[in-house]
Amino acid sequence: MQFHVNGEVVPAAEATVSVRDRGFMYGDAVFETMRAYAGVPFRWDAHAERLANSCDLLAIDHDLTDADLRNRVDETLAANDLREAYVKLSITRGVQPGKLTPDPVDDPGVVVMVSELPRGGTAGEEVWDDPVTAEFVDVERVPDAAIPARAKTHNYLNGILARLASNADTALMLDGDGYLAEAATSNCFFVRDGTLHTPSLDGPILPGITHQTVLELAADEGIPTETGRYRPDDLRGADEAFLTNSTWEVRPTTTIDGRRLTDDAGPITEALMGAYDRRVDREHYDRRPRDD
Repeated sequence: MQFHVNGEVVPAAEATVSVRDRGFMYGDAVFETMRAYAGVPFRWDAHAERLANSCDLLAIDHDLTDADLRNRVDETLAANDLREAYVKLSITRGVQPGKLTPDPVDDPGVVVMVSELPRGGTAGEEVWDDPVTAEFVDVERVPDAAIPARAKTHNYLNGILARLASNADTALMLDGDGYLAEAATSNCFFVRDGTLHTPSLDGPILPGITHQTVLELAADEGIPTETGRYRPDDLRGADEAFLTNSTWEVRPTTTIDGRRLTDDAGPITEALMGAYDRRVDREHYDRRPRDD
């Protein structure tokens, strides 16, 4: 494998950053993970916008254009001869003196890593083997007043601690008031009486790109949708549930806290999985991908 590190494509064994890089020292960095289908990142513009917003929230003024960042992603995919891939793009505040207060950004760190994934769309296959099991843990979601949930940062201790506290496939976290926030690395959806529910982004919840895509698809499919604040029992008593992120896309959740919801994907989950695949087909496989 070859990765893109600070402007150069290098073998994975040589893909290193300085021990004084603030992303390493303090988690002072932001990132995006995305799927590439047919050699093109899915919803690049949305990912680039969220990355820019994360940089703004952390005051990482890197002076890199979206076009430059996209070029580095494309170069990394080409160097590895990959068209179906997981892509992670990170931007750090760069190498600075070892003090907590940051200096202005002079030379940001930019790293692109990729790995092979199966083909997506209706003719593809899922990256996961089975539906996911989930359980609520005592680890609370970090409040917005501490670390803005809208910033996708390298500091993932919150999710790591949640995963360590869980005996299921993934962990579900509540906010400080006891309402459902999100899973360790994904957004949450559930269905009750034919209506799709998901926690409001007014809480400490990352605005997921896949999350937004699913809401758009639900509207297209005529599926009633509500956002709000939900207690754990709302999810435990659901008819069906699923989690979303860029790698999984839409992954059914069959068990919550040991309670079986469904044996496999429920009908609305199945409908949204199909709609997601068809959107990927339209944008990446049914026509020649755009170069921009």
